[in-house]
Amino acid sequence: MAFGKKLLWGGLGWVMGGPIGAILGYAFASMGENQSAQWTGSQRHGRTQSQTQSADFIITILVLFAKVMKADGQLLKSELDFIKQFLLQQFGVQQTNKFMGLFKDILKQDYPLKDVCKQIQRSMDHPSRLELIHVLFGLSAADGHVHPEEVRVIHTIANYLNINHRDYESIKAMFAKDESANYKILEITKSVSNPEVKKAYRKMANKYHPDKVAHLGNDLQKLAEEKFKSVNDAYHQIKKDRGMS
Repeated sequence: MAFGKKLLWGGLGWVMGGPIGAILGYAFASMGENQSAQWTGSQRHGRTQSQTQSADFIITILVLFAKVMKADGQLLKSELDFIKQFLLQQFGVQQTNKFMGLFKDILKQDYPLKDVCKQIQRSMDHPSRLELIHVLFGLSAADGHVHPEEVRVIHTIANYLNINHRDYESIKAMFAKDESANYKILEITKSVSNPEVKKAYRKMANKYHPDKVAHLGNDLQKLAEEKFKSVNDAYHQIKKDRGMS
């Protein structure tokens, strides 16, 4: 899976302070003198919405990762490997190791999920929040199984991020497969007519087209392409099942 650096930036800017202020304070100390000086310096000079620092936002992503990981009462190596790979695609090895050390401390804490999510919701555009839910399901599926308790936590996060039910169910169906998954991906039911299937496909293909997140960079487009492919695969399987032309 490709992860977009711009996903960490959120596209709209990051609001400092809030419930993760204490975590950021710890991060300043653990990242080293040069990096923390650069980090705090960017705060001192102010930042526009397009100048958000990825290091600010990654702390919050780690909080959400921790919530999902702990949901089933297990901390699996496959999940830790997923997170490390996520970080490696955004930062170098040295920074990744420091973030992984910070993540171990985050796992020991219980941060207010609603407050953290509301801070994200204010700072990320809608396409980026959809990608974030996609990433969280990717973490849940890292061990080959999407645990019901992890699904419950991701659902709660989606609600706090103001992701509507159909969007959430569509992304969930890309990971938690059942007999109606293809229909859920297209946000329809099995009872719809063939013309309605085609209409739903066109709508979802447009909604998840990689061009929709072109402003967030090439890496995030690659992540969007996964959802776009899932929509195409679901449509073609429905066509095959129904004998549609």
